[in-house]
Amino acid sequence: MFEILPLILIGILFFSMRGSAKRIDRLEQELGAVREQLLRLGQGEMSPLPAENPAAAVDVGEDAARADASAEIITAPEAMPVDSLGEPASKDAPAIAARAGLDGTVSSSPAESVVPKAPAESLENLLGARWAVWAGGLALALGGVFLVRYSIESGLLGPGVRLSLAALFGLLLMAAGELVRRKALPQATALYANAMVPGILTAAGAVALFGAIYAAHGIYDFIGPATAFVLLALTAFAVLGLSLLHGQALAGLGLAGSMLTPLLVSSNSPSPWTLFIFLTVAQVATAIASRMRGWQIVPALAQVGLGLWALIGLFDLGDLTPVTLSLIAMIAAWVMIWPGNTEADLNVADEPLSWEAVGRRMATGRLGLDITMALSALIPSLAMLAITGPTGIFPTFCFASLIAVLASAGAARQGAFWPTMIAAIGALIGSLIETDMITQVQTVLDGVGVSTETAAGFDRVIVLLLFYLGALFTLLGLSFIRRRGAVDTVFSTLWAALGGVMPVLLATVSFVFYGVYGGDWHHGLFALATGTVLLASAEWLERAGLGPRLRRARDLLLFGSFAAYALALHTLTDGLFTTLLLAILGFVYLMATRLRPWSGLPWIMVAALCGVLFRIAWDPTLVGPDALSRTPLFNQLLAGYGVPALIAILSAYELRRWPGARVKNALQGLASLMGLLTIAILVRHAMNGGVLDASTPTLGEQSIYTLLVIGLSGILMTLDLKSPSAVFRSGSMAAGVVSVLQVLSLHLGALNPYVTGESTGSWPLINLMLIGYLIPGLGYAGLAFYARDKRPLPYVILLACSGTLLGFAWVTLSVRRFWQGEFIAYWKGFEQAETYSYSVAWLAIGVGLLALGSRFDARSLRIASAVIVIVTVAKVFLIDMANLGGVLRALSFIGLGFVLIGIGLFYQKILTSKVKPVVAAAREDEATGI
Repeated sequence: MFEILPLILIGILFFSMRGSAKRIDRLEQELGAVREQLLRLGQGEMSPLPAENPAAAVDVGEDAARADASAEIITAPEAMPVDSLGEPASKDAPAIAARAGLDGTVSSSPAESVVPKAPAESLENLLGARWAVWAGGLALALGGVFLVRYSIESGLLGPGVRLSLAALFGLLLMAAGELVRRKALPQATALYANAMVPGILTAAGAVALFGAIYAAHGIYDFIGPATAFVLLALTAFAVLGLSLLHGQALAGLGLAGSMLTPLLVSSNSPSPWTLFIFLTVAQVATAIASRMRGWQIVPALAQVGLGLWALIGLFDLGDLTPVTLSLIAMIAAWVMIWPGNTEADLNVADEPLSWEAVGRRMATGRLGLDITMALSALIPSLAMLAITGPTGIFPTFCFASLIAVLASAGAARQGAFWPTMIAAIGALIGSLIETDMITQVQTVLDGVGVSTETAAGFDRVIVLLLFYLGALFTLLGLSFIRRRGAVDTVFSTLWAALGGVMPVLLATVSFVFYGVYGGDWHHGLFALATGTVLLASAEWLERAGLGPRLRRARDLLLFGSFAAYALALHTLTDGLFTTLLLAILGFVYLMATRLRPWSGLPWIMVAALCGVLFRIAWDPTLVGPDALSRTPLFNQLLAGYGVPALIAILSAYELRRWPGARVKNALQGLASLMGLLTIAILVRHAMNGGVLDASTPTLGEQSIYTLLVIGLSGILMTLDLKSPSAVFRSGSMAAGVVSVLQVLSLHLGALNPYVTGESTGSWPLINLMLIGYLIPGLGYAGLAFYARDKRPLPYVILLACSGTLLGFAWVTLSVRRFWQGEFIAYWKGFEQAETYSYSVAWLAIGVGLLALGSRFDARSLRIASAVIVIVTVAKVFLIDMANLGGVLRALSFIGLGFVLIGIGLFYQKILTSKVKPVVAAAREDEATGI
């Protein structure tokens, strides 16, 4: 039975080939008729097709449709033939037309030159031609497997004979596929485009060969590991070569065979060099074949497979050299085998810089190839560091080499965005792994700090490698800008960002974990050199005439130079000097606007002031708590806070005529903030005995802060009137709102002496209530009066109500102090006379506010007066009636009655005085007839 089956298969193949030959002959005859008719049309003869074969020009079932598609290929040189897997087979369509006796200019008429498109493939074609053949190929492969299994179970033949027959069966299937391809493809290119008969037969034969070779080694031990390895490799490469004829699916099968070959062959002493040389050759061969045919899926899978094998090699074999060289070869193949950009890349290469342009550039190019290549190189390189830990020097060399090669490859290619960015991210992640960041950060969080042993004897080799990577990104970025800056704005800007940021980031990581704080000349000199190179590069762009075109790139180089110089200041100085020099450095960049009107120079001053604020937030003393002088006003804080604030004010003044409004607003806001911060910190220092700590401020100290914010609001309002600015306008209102929140939460709440029991002082009027309530209340009243016609009415009402509330609190607490003495805490209770005094005082406040509101025509004051009077009425009826006795109760109600009657008469007078002018005007209008 086993011997008859191959004969049956051969017979079936013979008859199927015979039927196919007949169909081919018929198609050739129909194509000849079409060709003859096209020649007649080209010579001006308009005779129709023969009547006995009218379907040759239109459609004769499925075969005629394919013939018509072939005719379209002949008459349309731009239409490319396809192979058996739907891939482009040739770009020589004009040559095909020449061999057919055509010159490609059949007719000069547009109507005659239009060639109809091939009809869409029907569901019947899909199910009948494509899936049937695929299922048939799978059935052939499974049939061979089941046949071998049956022979094993039945003991019909020996193992050698069975394996030989299986191999012969595979070879016959591959030969049949090639035979079908040779018979059909040159005559009718699209005939097997859907069915893929040649490719399916070849794939089934390849599977049979792989199985036979593996069984000969892994099951029966007929051949050794070396022989099996060579046979499997040769089969895989043969299948990969045949894929050039049969399509991408067969190439994937060959790739799978190549990548699985090392797993199928076991060895007691595997050689890493042999393994990765074979894998590299397989990957490069796949890339070459794919480049020839324009495939992108198979080469991406080949890169992923090599990356996975690199991880396996790192964990199992432990030899880094062949792994590193293999990955470098993969990157080199990506650069040399896939050169240049696609047409879409070239169309967007020179568009103006914008976020949309950056997004489009990120989405162009061969994304699958670029990303898989970069990640397949990056992940094993990071694994090298993770496996060996932060003490291995050679893994660090390997990692740095891979990052350098990957970054260089990204710079060499015009449209390679993702390899470039992935290399930069990998360099930063690798530097953190190499410095053992997690352990160091944990020691800092535990309060131990960075290890003194590490800080004193850092590993110079690792530091130099990080310096090397940072400098490499700068040089690559500048090289790209020099080559492509005139024609590629988007990528030149991205490379300027990488070239300016990466050296500073890597050097910062190195300094934080390996540097010597306060005097590290290695990091300091590197930072100075980097800053100088970047600053010179920005100047070179201007002199080369690229400044206007690469304005953002120039600004990024400027920011990179400033960041490098700032890092140099941190490595070479400490404490107060670093803060002062940072502000001075930013001011130098700002003054450079007199020489170069570059848009980025003023923003560097903004960045410098933000850096000063960050240092203040990190350590408010600037010199350390122990070194801070206790002398009020004249101490290190005056210089550390005052000098940057003064520089900020000078910077805002210097840019008063600068065309950019945003940077002017930013500097004005920072100058105002830093000026207020300077005064506040000096007050805090003076009122806490020369100590800056986290203790809660007293009411007196908080009152000074509130007055400062009120004053800041008034100053910003004045500046806005003289030089209108959105920062001054919104800043003045924000300061007012912040001060109101301070009043509600602190003055009347947490710091109120009625709640805290704090001493109010021994003097009757000049005491804590004066500075805590009356003076801020008068400040709010003055600010509200000043802002009446300059700010929105709701904001003015808010200020007026805040002043009224503070005045009301001052009167109330002063009454309590009169009866209770220096301490007025709530637990001391109330006396009857004290309770009556509150009513009298509140009524006096209501009447006074009513008079002021009438005098200045301030509706907000009259409303506040009405609120206080209503509160007083409620107190008299709810509290005084219950708690007062005798004459005090009677006096309370009598006084309230007289006051209320007087207020009513007063309001009637006000209303009458307002109605009279209105009536007089109406009468005058009536008299004049208007």
